[in-house]
Amino acid sequence: MPDEFTFSIATTRFDEDYCPSDDSRLTTNFANLARGENRRENLRAALTMIERRFNDLARWDNPDGDRYGLELDIVSAQVEFQAAGTDQRFPLLEVLDVHILDRWTGVRRHGIVGNNLSSYVRDYDFSVLLPASPRSDSGAPIVPDDFGDLHGKLFQHFLDSVAYRERFAQAPVVCISVSTSKTYRRSANRHPVLGVEYLQDDFSLTDRYFAKMGLQVRYFLPEGSVAPLAFYHRGDLLNDYTDLQLIGTIATMETFQKIYRPEIYNAHAAAPAVYRPSLDAADFSRTRVDYDRDERSRLARTQGAFTDEHFITPHREVLERWSAGYAVPVA
Repeated sequence: MPDEFTFSIATTRFDEDYCPSDDSRLTTNFANLARGENRRENLRAALTMIERRFNDLARWDNPDGDRYGLELDIVSAQVEFQAAGTDQRFPLLEVLDVHILDRWTGVRRHGIVGNNLSSYVRDYDFSVLLPASPRSDSGAPIVPDDFGDLHGKLFQHFLDSVAYRERFAQAPVVCISVSTSKTYRRSANRHPVLGVEYLQDDFSLTDRYFAKMGLQVRYFLPEGSVAPLAFYHRGDLLNDYTDLQLIGTIATMETFQKIYRPEIYNAHAAAPAVYRPSLDAADFSRTRVDYDRDERSRLARTQGAFTDEHFITPHREVLERWSAGYAVPVA
């Protein structure tokens, strides 16, 4: 029953003055950077890295490498239940939205929304539901067939909602790290902005999870990068977006991955033709930006439990009824 809940959207500018609100997920990667005594230095360094990388890739008619500026907004989506009672509003997800400022012309262009996707329900799935699943003989959790179904349907319903369509003319692209459990092979396909395409023989758990969100995946190694990025998209990644839009996503997410996973994205050697990413690599450099990966893992478990208490449990009947009747859009 789609009228049992609706969505609302709020935006917050992500700049060096950004402070996470009380409603923001603390496991959101950009929120992690904005805490502690070095918060302003962290944010300034990350934003400078993003802008420099953008101008490095958008080098045509840009002789001094400073033509473009990037403005980032945090897009926060909430689910709002229609029934009376407590816990009637719950944060569904947060992403970054990109705007590109041409300093020569003064023109401001919309980039691609979807950067740094962060989700309470995903925390619940991976930090509460999956660890409680039965184990195989090897000790690995047995992934339930319906794992990620609710999250995927909520995400697709949000993209088709009035709230999303009034704000955004295009589908999002979610760009994240490649999986450390898979092997990637360089192909002959090369895109002028995204770079060299890599292929893999099998999908990771994350790939399958995003597939339930209606997102396909392709892996590209942009020029000047040292590891491919995973691009999850709903439409035609190569033709639905302009070069500048794609560059905005690359610059933003490559910067964050250098901070989050320097072993992979700030390695001293580029990915070979056959590539197996590893967080055990020693030949890399850390950025000047502080990021607590262990804290993020602990907070994911805490916030997964919070989701169970304030979203899954109080609204289980409504969510199950809605999910059972929801028709997944045909791609």
